[in-house]
Amino acid sequence: MKWTPGADSSNVEDRRGASGGLGGGGFGGGGMGRMGLGGTVILLILSLVFGRNLIGGGGGGAVDPGSTVATTSGGDVPPTSESATEKQHREFMTFVLDDVQRTWTTLLPAAGGPQYRDAKMVLYRGGTSSGCGDATSDVGPFYCPVDHKVYLDLSFLDELSTRFGAKGDFAQAYVLAHELGHHVQSLLGTDARVRQMQESRPDQANALSVRLELQADCYAGVYANQAQNKLDPGDVDEALGAASAVGDDRLQQQATGRVRPDTFTHGTAAQRSNWFKRGYTTGRPDNCDTFAGAI
Repeated sequence: MKWTPGADSSNVEDRRGASGGLGGGGFGGGGMGRMGLGGTVILLILSLVFGRNLIGGGGGGAVDPGSTVATTSGGDVPPTSESATEKQHREFMTFVLDDVQRTWTTLLPAAGGPQYRDAKMVLYRGGTSSGCGDATSDVGPFYCPVDHKVYLDLSFLDELSTRFGAKGDFAQAYVLAHELGHHVQSLLGTDARVRQMQESRPDQANALSVRLELQADCYAGVYANQAQNKLDPGDVDEALGAASAVGDDRLQQQATGRVRPDTFTHGTAAQRSNWFKRGYTTGRPDNCDTFAGAI
């Protein structure tokens, strides 16, 4: 992806220098208020499979030697040291954050939606608190509709490549574009309507979650369509590979050696890549209605 290093943004809240780890204030309801990519949700998948909450607190992330200094934006935490790799991750994700949000600022009202309001991106190490409860690196990146923030431990980006085989910078861009797709759903009221349906039809809660996640994948594809002038050859394949890598079927197979479709919350590898492709091919948010018909 063509991008400009050195990006800084008032929409980035850098908590990597915070001490004390997780904050107080738990989230009730078994985590239904947070919506995430599903990238490092092996523990979440195991929790669904075995019917137990296996998600514990996250450990701290080590800082590589030869650190530089990163400034903080939009937060009151002192500057934190970071490795050269982490600095590149931060600058790239900051660039993508602003680029995706500029796209939706124009696209959402043009598609008949409300005025777009920027989300924040919170960077942390190991664990932090969110409006949806404690955030740990165990659950991977996620968007919280309560405080309109995306939470990201930058170490996930390395894991995306090494553990899940989703390589390339646009695989990383897909991660953030997906989470900001959840922000679009929040602005449109889609997630609130889905939550109401889940409460009234608990037997359909997982199926509705899958449709919500696939729509966020489609919205990520819409962004990719709008960003074509920034794409390098192979970037779309990188995003498709990432979407496929975090399919519920693949994650469950990796974690337990078996697949249980009744516990799916994000969609299969094929569904996730197909809906991203639909958004990319059409470039139209109104073609991302995952709630109508078969998926």
